[in-house]
Amino acid sequence: MQTKPAHTLDPNSWHTLRAQSHAMLDDMFDHMQELSTSPVWQAPPEATRAFLQQSLPRAAGDMAASYRQFQEHILPYAALNSHPRFLGWVQGGGSPVGLLAEILTAGLNINAGGRDQSPVLVERQIAMWMRELFSFPDTANGIFVTGTSMANLMAVLIAKTAALGGLTREQGLQQETRQLVAYTSEAAHGCVAQAMDLSGLGKAALRRIPLNAEHQMDTAALAASLRRDQAAGLQPFFIAATAGTVDVGAVDDLRAVAAIARQAACWFHVDGAFGALGMMSAEIAPRLEGIQQADSIAFDFHKWGQVQYDAGFLLVRDGQKQLDAFAAPAAYLRREVRGLAAGSPWPCDLGPDLSRGFRALKTWFTLSVYGTDHLGRVMAETCRLAQVLKARIAAIPELELMAPVALNIVCFRYQHASLDEAALDQLNAAIVADIHESGIAVPSVTTVRQRLVIRVAFVNHRTCEADVETLLSAVLRFGAARSDQL
Repeated sequence: MQTKPAHTLDPNSWHTLRAQSHAMLDDMFDHMQELSTSPVWQAPPEATRAFLQQSLPRAAGDMAASYRQFQEHILPYAALNSHPRFLGWVQGGGSPVGLLAEILTAGLNINAGGRDQSPVLVERQIAMWMRELFSFPDTANGIFVTGTSMANLMAVLIAKTAALGGLTREQGLQQETRQLVAYTSEAAHGCVAQAMDLSGLGKAALRRIPLNAEHQMDTAALAASLRRDQAAGLQPFFIAATAGTVDVGAVDDLRAVAAIARQAACWFHVDGAFGALGMMSAEIAPRLEGIQQADSIAFDFHKWGQVQYDAGFLLVRDGQKQLDAFAAPAAYLRREVRGLAAGSPWPCDLGPDLSRGFRALKTWFTLSVYGTDHLGRVMAETCRLAQVLKARIAAIPELELMAPVALNIVCFRYQHASLDEAALDQLNAAIVADIHESGIAVPSVTTVRQRLVIRVAFVNHRTCEADVETLLSAVLRFGAARSDQL
C-alpha cells in the first residue's frame, strides 16, 4: 500500500529549504533596510528582457538557481514604491510587519471565499474596525478586494441593484425603461467611468461635474445637473465624491454632497482610495467630515495604510443591499448550520470573487502592531512634508506651485521665461524623465488646468525632509541642464 505520494512538491530536504528560506528572508530585510541607498528605478537591460522571454520550463530546476536569477534580473529592476524617494504615484511603502504577515498568509494558503474558519473571522473583525472608524452602523458589511477600482465597480453594481431591484440581475437592462445617470467630478479617477462601462450602464450615463477653485466638485453645478436630468425624465442613482483626488489630493465637500444625495434619493459613494484612511489622524479627520454619511466607501490599505499590496476594501452601510447585489447560492456551495460549511453569509456573498486570498491577515497585523494612532501620525507627517515642499517652491524663483496643497500631493513646474506653455509642458516632462533615469527619485506628471505639471505624492512612511531636498536639487539641476540646450 502506498504511504507517500508518488509525486509531490515538498522538498527532498526540509533542512536545505529552511536554510535557503532564512537567507532569502534576511536578504529582503537587508533590501528594506538599505532602500534609501538604492536607485529608485533602473530600466531593465536587454539581458534581463531576453531572460524573461525564455520558453516554458519543462524539466525541474533548482531553488537556489532561481533565487539567483531573481536577484539578478527581477529585484534590481522593479519600480521600488517602498523607496523613500518614490514620490510619483500614491503607493504605500509596506512594512517589515506586512512582509512577515505575507509569509504566514502564503504558508496557510487559504481560500478566504467562505466557510466557518478563522480567516473569515479576521476579515469580519476588520470590517467591524472599519465600521467603528467611519461611525457606520452595525448593519454595515465590508470586504477585501484587489483595490479601489474594483471597490468602485462593486459600489456601482450595488447601487444599480438597489435602484432597479433584484430582477435586473436576471434580466439585465434590456427590458428596463428607466435610464439611470450617475455623477462625479472632473477630477475623479478614471475607474469611476470604467465602473459605469463595466456595469452595463455606459460612460455616457456619467456626468462629470466641473471643479471649483479648490479642485473640489462644484456642488452648485452638481445640484443643477441633477435638476436637469430629473426634468428630462432620467433617474439619478449614484453620486461618487472623492476624498483625495488622484491629481492634486483635493477632498470634495463631503457634507454638501451627502445633503444633495439625500435630497435626490441617490446612493452616496466616496472614492477614498488613499484619503479615507485619514480618519485615523486627528489632524486629517476633520477635513473628511461627511464621510460618515456615505452609503459606501472604497479605499486601499496598501496606500496610506502601508499594508503590502494588494489590500483594497469596500465598506457598505446597508449590508443587505450588498448581499442583494452579489449573493448567488449554488448546490456545490451549500451552506450548513454545522461543520466547515457553516458560517453563512460568506465573503463570496458580498462580491464577485469565490476564490480569494487572505488579504485580511497582513492588514490585521499592520493595525494590531502599529495601531491607528501611530498610522495616523505617519499620514499627518506626509501632509507636513507636502507643506515643506510647498514652502520651498515658493522660495525658489525657477519653480511655480500649480495647485492648492490639500493633503499630501504637490503639483508644480519648472519655469523658463522664454518658453510658451506648450514648450514648458515638454520641458517639465523631460525633467521628470531625466530624474527617473538618474535613479535619484521618481516624481510623476499630471495635467492641472490643461498644463503639464510635476506631481509629488508623499505616501511612504520612510520619506523625510532630506528626500525633499534631494528631489528639489534634481529638478533644478536637470531643469537648468535642459534650459541650457534651448
